[in-house]
Amino acid sequence: MKKLFLVTAAVAIASILVFRNTNMKNNLPVVAIANLGPLKDLEISIQGIKDELIANGFVDGKTIKIETMDVAFDQSLISQTIESLRSRNPKVLIAVTTPVAQFAKKKIHDIPLIFHSITDPVAAGLLKNKNESAGNITGASDVQNVEGLLKFIKFALPKVKTIGMLCMTSDSNDATMMEMVRAAAPSYKLTVFAVPLEHPRDIPMRMQEFKGKVDLIYVGLSNEILAAMPTIAAEARKMDIPMFAAEDSVVRDGFALASYGVNSESVGRNAGKLVAKVLNGADVKTLAPVYPQPEDHLCVINKKLAKKFDIRIPKDAIFVE
Repeated sequence: MKKLFLVTAAVAIASILVFRNTNMKNNLPVVAIANLGPLKDLEISIQGIKDELIANGFVDGKTIKIETMDVAFDQSLISQTIESLRSRNPKVLIAVTTPVAQFAKKKIHDIPLIFHSITDPVAAGLLKNKNESAGNITGASDVQNVEGLLKFIKFALPKVKTIGMLCMTSDSNDATMMEMVRAAAPSYKLTVFAVPLEHPRDIPMRMQEFKGKVDLIYVGLSNEILAAMPTIAAEARKMDIPMFAAEDSVVRDGFALASYGVNSESVGRNAGKLVAKVLNGADVKTLAPVYPQPEDHLCVINKKLAKKFDIRIPKDAIFVE
């Protein structure tokens, strides 16, 4: 009888501990992440957010609860995704990419918002001043160092005169990047030939406009264009035109010859620092947006394609197979 009592008591205590643990987890502050879709570079960047939070003592399942949702690149689902995350009563909501952040800004005014992977938050309508938060929103930009990019292009391929760029007409990030490159290009004796896109399905046809007109194709940060990289790379190979990109993952995957751009992990960590400050009690209104520094950029070159196009290699370049 005594043994049965002890066993029963042990089970009861274990049940209480499990209940308390579950209850504690349910009461953890929620960090909500709304993402456009499962794109490799976005996933790397989101992992950067999580890593930075861990570095600041915020561990998923222990001190915070991270809720992540994406719309699989279907913008019609952004509304219900944001509302679903809002129902979790998050302490802070991270809006990844321009369309997600724009919707969140319009609909959510009582939760701190951290935008993420936005090239120009002012052009995107998220901020009025690039260096100041706006109401309940601030964030981390992924704006590229255009001067560094063009210097890299001229060093690696000195004969390049015209750069071809695809530009999604619906993506303010694309438009901003194209204008930045176009404005800086003359200083490097370069010109830009831009091809506008209304939908990714038009890429195979519109890529043909580059034939005989450009010496290099540059792919920026539009997530819709990045998602179509296999198609873009196939068309570029047919025309034997080298391709550079902002994201290094497309170089690592063998789609592009080289990349010079912001390290996705660094952008994520910049956002993570802002989130950590909010969780520590900072008012989002006092947090200035964060922009990449020169040290946040990487130069990555595909070894196999480097041999094919016989490019000059910068000392700080990272080689990938």
